[in-house]
Amino acid sequence: MSDQMGAAASAEHVLRRLEWTAIRRLDGLLQGNYRTLMRGSGLDLADLREYQHHDDVRHIDWNVTARLQIPHVRVFTEDREMAAWFLLDLSPSVDFGSGDQRKRNVSAEFVAVLARLLTRHGNRIGAMLYGSGVDQVIPTRGGRRHVLHVLHSIQARPAPTETGTTRLRDLLESAAGLIQRRSTVFVVSDFISEPGWERSLAMLGRRHEVVAVRVLDPLELELPDLGLLTMRDSETGEQLLVDTHDAGFRRRFARIAAQREAELREGFTKAAVDALELSTDGDLVDAVVRFTEMRKRRARLSAGGGFPAHLKRA
Repeated sequence: MSDQMGAAASAEHVLRRLEWTAIRRLDGLLQGNYRTLMRGSGLDLADLREYQHHDDVRHIDWNVTARLQIPHVRVFTEDREMAAWFLLDLSPSVDFGSGDQRKRNVSAEFVAVLARLLTRHGNRIGAMLYGSGVDQVIPTRGGRRHVLHVLHSIQARPAPTETGTTRLRDLLESAAGLIQRRSTVFVVSDFISEPGWERSLAMLGRRHEVVAVRVLDPLELELPDLGLLTMRDSETGEQLLVDTHDAGFRRRFARIAAQREAELREGFTKAAVDALELSTDGDLVDAVVRFTEMRKRRARLSAGGGFPAHLKRA
């Protein structure tokens, strides 16, 4: 009981701090454009019409298209109340952090900030938590107390003890089966996972507005010269002694990391989802504002008749 009370107090402390630091700043910087974070969500079907060049292909009604032999898209009207889901990858690799912040802390703070910002404007939020599998589902509700409940659920989870490869597609497929009403879905993960999640992410994006929130640590991209280090794979538990003083080793590490970065971005592009990157050494507010500005620019381009090819997806 005392542990639960301590976790609840910690969640209240964290949320109050974020309300004074991040949320107040975002309210001012976004200047009422918080809906940009949920562009395309909270929509009800209003009509069908023939497909036009600038239309989002995800709105194509394939049944009507097949029947009439002419591509048709669904036209939506905006509903004032919107729902957002946070799919949180809390597998062992998310507990890593080379500095003061772990990736898990960054994920929790992102969820707290976005959830509170959205619920303050009358929207509902829910969450699905993944450890070695999908082990907790928090239904959508509104209000500050519900945000505290989600944050407390993240903080109260013990550090993972089991090792094994993350299967991110299990989380995405579970979400596809659970979330019925069209929503905005934030997939918060470091995307260190078994292959195959790209197709599941694309399938989820056909019904919902999906944002891939990739959490990373600078040490995952480039190794500094720190001499002999024992490196541990948090997913498998395997340990390896490496000499970071070896310039050739550091170059090989950077090359492999760059290849993984390219593959991740290609995966997001193929899945046709927007991507937001959060670093353990970065500023959360700045990252959210940059992301929002990018979506606003894209919306203006779409309204003007389409996207340049290099701006279609992040």
